[in-house]
Amino acid sequence: MAGTKPKSVVLLSGGMDSCVCVTLAARDTEAAALHISYGQRTEQREQRAFDGICDRLGIRKRLKVRNEVFPAIGGSALTDEHIAVPEAREEIGFSGIPVTYVPFRNAHFLAAAVSWAEVLGATRVYIGAVEQDSSGYPDCRPAYYRAFNEVIRAGTRAGDIEIVTPLIALRKAEIVKLGLDLGAPFDLTWSCYSREDEACGTCESCMLRLAAFGAAGAQDPLPYAAQVISHTQV
Repeated sequence: MAGTKPKSVVLLSGGMDSCVCVTLAARDTEAAALHISYGQRTEQREQRAFDGICDRLGIRKRLKVRNEVFPAIGGSALTDEHIAVPEAREEIGFSGIPVTYVPFRNAHFLAAAVSWAEVLGATRVYIGAVEQDSSGYPDCRPAYYRAFNEVIRAGTRAGDIEIVTPLIALRKAEIVKLGLDLGAPFDLTWSCYSREDEACGTCESCMLRLAAFGAAGAQDPLPYAAQVISHTQV
């Protein structure tokens, strides 16, 4: 039917970037939202964010699944209770890949999203990956998604599903500005790596978010236990 929107699956963690990404997807496609819990410290709070964002945007088709691999293998401060979540540094992305990196996580997420897309007849999979994000995670690089699209073309029934990364080249402040223009529900999001009651304000994710809102000249709607002044370029 002419004018019918294409179908998409959106990976929605409940964080700032994925919130802007799903807002774009809901505007341009018939979006279904996928949330994957993986034993992360803020699992319950992120699920609440997912539900709230979907409700606000009117996304009815949604799926929550759990990946048991990451808590089983450990190796990341987000999934291994024996590894502390580090407090924010003055500079981010200049000291190698941090301990908050979850090994090859996005490959697992994308595989689930592509599988669901095949079932739904969706031709797009949105993910809010940001290269400038930049704790320096290797699975947030453009080359990674180009390679994954080749895997999808070779390994799916029709080969017509594409991973879409609309935010990947943007700075964090640009993402905040875009989200504000779109009316993205930032008040429902959760970015903190370590707490579920109120954002810690001292982990890298909190610091990047606070710096982004500051650079955008906007007020972050979330409450923080503390705030670290950052020199990070966003």
